[in-house]
Amino acid sequence: MYGLMRAGLRAAIRAAVAGVALAASPLAPLPAHAVQPDEILSDPALEARARTISSGLRCLVCQNQSIDDSDAPLARDLRVLVRERLTAGDSDDQVRDYLVARYGDFVLLKPPFNARTFLLWVLPALTLALAVWSARSLFRKPATASPTSNALTGDEEARLAEVLKRTDEGRAGD
Repeated sequence: MYGLMRAGLRAAIRAAVAGVALAASPLAPLPAHAVQPDEILSDPALEARARTISSGLRCLVCQNQSIDDSDAPLARDLRVLVRERLTAGDSDDQVRDYLVARYGDFVLLKPPFNARTFLLWVLPALTLALAVWSARSLFRKPATASPTSNALTGDEEARLAEVLKRTDEGRAGD
């Protein structure tokens, strides 16, 4: 019975994961760029550099989108700032350094690995390890009892025989 419940739980979890993956799959290949026509630079090389930089910068409002993909007013301001700095002659690294100095490493979608961002890089791995350990302990088969521990003692067998005999006599009388 316990094994059937566990198998049913596993099947339900698999079905839920498959459903979420199936529901999200049509949305995955659709890139959304929020860059407005008035932001685009006339020089294609500078615009390509601006897109490369802004795709690696986090929207500070949305926090899970690049500024290139976000419609937030702050993301627009950052896109304009990137293009202004490039037009002024800054290199890609100088633009990124300027934004990091102003907003911190959080503005980068892929922050550097250093002492300040150590937990940011290590915590997901620790969380995954904890989840795997928890799932493993949840789905681990329970230890089976040894056959000798399930055997009845002599007194228990005699009492069981007596109860069965009385039950049989009671049925015969019906």
